[in-house]
Amino acid sequence: MRMWAQLVKCCLKSCGTIRDKGCLLIMGVQNFFVPIRLKTCGCILLVLAVFVLILMVYVTDILEGRPKNCGGDVIVARLHNPALGAGVAGKVVDHLNGSYSAVFSLLWEGSAQVEVILVHPSEAVTVLGRLTREQPDRVFFESQFRSGRVSETTTCNVCLRPSRQPVCNYTELHTGQQWFCYKPKKLSCDARISHSIGGFTQNITAMENKLFQSGVNLKVSIQASGLANITVLQQKKGQISRQPEVSLESGPSGYYYQGVWRALGGTTVWQFNTSSAITQCLRGKVIKMYGDSTIRQLFEYFNGTLSGLKEFNLHSPKQSGPFIALDYPNNIFLTYRCHGPPIRFMNVPISEVHYIANELDNVIGGSNTVVVLGIWSHFSTFPIEVYIRRLQSIRSAVVRLLSRAPETLVVIRTANPKALNLYETLTNSDWYSLQRDKVLRAMFKGLNVHLVDAWEMVVAYNLPHSLHPQPPIIKNMINVLLSYICPQKGG
Repeated sequence: MRMWAQLVKCCLKSCGTIRDKGCLLIMGVQNFFVPIRLKTCGCILLVLAVFVLILMVYVTDILEGRPKNCGGDVIVARLHNPALGAGVAGKVVDHLNGSYSAVFSLLWEGSAQVEVILVHPSEAVTVLGRLTREQPDRVFFESQFRSGRVSETTTCNVCLRPSRQPVCNYTELHTGQQWFCYKPKKLSCDARISHSIGGFTQNITAMENKLFQSGVNLKVSIQASGLANITVLQQKKGQISRQPEVSLESGPSGYYYQGVWRALGGTTVWQFNTSSAITQCLRGKVIKMYGDSTIRQLFEYFNGTLSGLKEFNLHSPKQSGPFIALDYPNNIFLTYRCHGPPIRFMNVPISEVHYIANELDNVIGGSNTVVVLGIWSHFSTFPIEVYIRRLQSIRSAVVRLLSRAPETLVVIRTANPKALNLYETLTNSDWYSLQRDKVLRAMFKGLNVHLVDAWEMVVAYNLPHSLHPQPPIIKNMINVLLSYICPQKGG
């Protein structure tokens, strides 16, 4: 270990002088010794690792041009081979001194390319945290009030800044979820008819603005100081077979091979490649979907793929729904409803503003019922406590549902990284999403629920990040969902 530390120190002397986003060193390969020459650092590291690739990532202060000596940067990493349609997300460990380890499970034979992305430097994270503390209302909402020919619009939010203007309190009594609007001047609080996104107030300094520059320090690749590719060799004859032991606690939840998501930890992901295969799986099922537009995307997939599924036109707003689709001959009933505020949709009728916890309390449940949940994106600008309170109410409702109908299948879609510009960063940064993703996983840990790990499925795939992932990723998510519904019935 002492010699190892000396070799790392030797390389750091050179890597620390790179005037770039940072550098990365390949430090481990699967099951055999391979010398990896680091051209910039001018030394060779020789390491033995079993079924694991370990990288060291060193981040440079882009504005100052000096190596950093603190942690807190947001980094994502993947190992992939586009030709094989293979990819796996890496686990990034922050050493709090400007260096990071990226650990990858080696899950296929052949070549693999390392990709490490700096989402935000720590200085940008500090700004994002300050905005949440000081400007939690920077995304604001509006409600329209109407009585006869009189109409008024006022500002609404989870919390409103002190004002002499009276406030309407719309806190939901059963769940305790808070929501307030300024009272209209001429109308009563009972005259509220709709909810909408109001707008966004941007208030950062010119210096802070420099921390969010596309192509400079906002979702940029960290280039390797030497090699960025490895080759995983086939096991030699006579060599003791050792299968990868991947812990769901520390390892990836799955990986892609030939464009297909393969879950780890004992779950088999079947391929439902035809409309008839999906229909056969869903026959006799009631599928209830609740959440944001990333859950609506799953409803739209089923609605557009299944020829026998017919949507009933409720004349609902395209963003918020609710939506209903029915396949009468196969007894398939599919619904979608958006979650309650805060939600950045336009013109949601107040009669359709429902909270997920209340909806779950109205679900009878049973072996023919599937509940799909996804709620994260619209909570990004608020203190994490707001999100925790919402999840607590949903968790309690899930516990009640599984208590009265334990055969009900509950599936939760996690958050995922997205494309970022300045506006998207200040309102829906991957850093915000990552914090909420951690809370969601912790909140539902230990319950009989299943996850669609959208975070890893987006990171691992060789496509640009997007709030609404592209069709190949969605198809894989659908396969995961259907494999939970039909674990013994491959398509």
